[in-house]
Amino acid sequence: MTRVSRDFGDTMQKEAVPPVSADVSFFSDSFPDYKIGADNKILDPKEEREVPSMKDLIARETALLIEQQKRLSVRDLASKFEKGLAAAAKLSDEAKLREAVSLEKHVLLKKLRDALESLRGRVAGRNKDDVDEAISMVEALAVQLTQGEGELLQEKSEVKKLANFLKQASEDAKKLVGEERAFARAEIESARAAVQRVEEALQEQERISRTSGSQDQEELMKEVQGARRIKMLHQPSKVMDMEHELRALRVQLAEKSKYSLQLQKELAMSKRREENKSSLYEIDGAETLGSCLRIIPCTDNAPDLSRCSIQWYRVSSDGAKKEVISGATKLVYALEPFDVGQILLAEIVSNEQRVTLTTLGPIDPAPGLGNYVESLVRKPETEFNVVVTQLNGRDNPSHTIHVLHVGKMRMKLRKGRFSKAKESYSSSMQLCGVRGGGNAAAQALFWQPKKGNSFVLAFESERERNAAIMLARRFAFDCNVMLAGPGDRAHVGT
Repeated sequence: MTRVSRDFGDTMQKEAVPPVSADVSFFSDSFPDYKIGADNKILDPKEEREVPSMKDLIARETALLIEQQKRLSVRDLASKFEKGLAAAAKLSDEAKLREAVSLEKHVLLKKLRDALESLRGRVAGRNKDDVDEAISMVEALAVQLTQGEGELLQEKSEVKKLANFLKQASEDAKKLVGEERAFARAEIESARAAVQRVEEALQEQERISRTSGSQDQEELMKEVQGARRIKMLHQPSKVMDMEHELRALRVQLAEKSKYSLQLQKELAMSKRREENKSSLYEIDGAETLGSCLRIIPCTDNAPDLSRCSIQWYRVSSDGAKKEVISGATKLVYALEPFDVGQILLAEIVSNEQRVTLTTLGPIDPAPGLGNYVESLVRKPETEFNVVVTQLNGRDNPSHTIHVLHVGKMRMKLRKGRFSKAKESYSSSMQLCGVRGGGNAAAQALFWQPKKGNSFVLAFESERERNAAIMLARRFAFDCNVMLAGPGDRAHVGT
């Protein structure tokens, strides 16, 4: 019988059996749970963190979801289900990793058992018993590992069930959210339709109330007038009779005074004609602001006016002051606001023969023009539609509509968005009526915003032209500027 020495046993152990870690205790009841790390390194189980089991995680998440389901909105619940689904997927991945680790453990245990089996055939005595005990412990560890794998498979199936449940719940939540959105949109549309119906009803009611209100007001006025008529018919009083008589007398007095003034003017004109039977010319036209005065020949023997020199003057009502109207050298002169209250004089010179003509009396103001200007003064700015007929003394062929702005501080002429002139009131600015130029001169004015820049503007009517002149002079006077024409001495108070 061959004797096996200790050296032979050690040599066999070194050559045939791979070295076993010193942490392995064959006398203990458990076998250490090794884990293979990177580069096939054995990791110490003490260094691993304690990870809760799959059942605990699933139970915890399920309890939280059930607890919060009652107090979460539909959208939050859907979000939570999404998160739960992601957590289930993560747990499934962890379970797969643990399954892979379990397979590695089985491989290690098999290799270890094979090594022990090969060692048991080569040793004897007490060492053989230790090897048998180690094999039994490996087998027990394999049984425990198999049981763990069964539990892992059960947990895996539960995780799959939970994932399916969460997926179905997420789909249900999405469907519920879609239904809630559709219901909310339907409610919003119905609310909008109801609001529109209410607005239409309010507009219809307002229209009916306006119509009925105007009808009621008209009926009430008719009733009041009827009541007044009945009262006047059945209850006449001396006071009302006296008021009617006074009104009638006032109307008759106004008509007679107007007729008397007309007779006086006609009498003065007849006297003038009798006195000037030998006169060659006379002034024709209404002596009222807004009209034109024209020099006409009285006899066929009168020299041709086109060969005569003409000059118009302003004369005070008492005849003390005589002022030359610069530029008024035509047969026709358009009256302007400075002429109101003044007597106009025309001097005609032909072949060293001088003829002087005067108006019958001071120029009268235009009816209602003063009140119209006072209403415009209250506005910060007034616009007038005009046409530029002359620009810097030259005729302007374009007859497009411009807008003249007369403001409290300045005047502006613009066409559309572009300003052709915009100047504040100053001593260099001039403004007056056009002096001569035919019947249209009564609707035109001369405006010089600054030296070297002048316009002749035609208005829609004589009233608009005279109102623009008076308004601009009023605003300029407020700025301590006396606005007048070329060579004029501005009249205080005009």
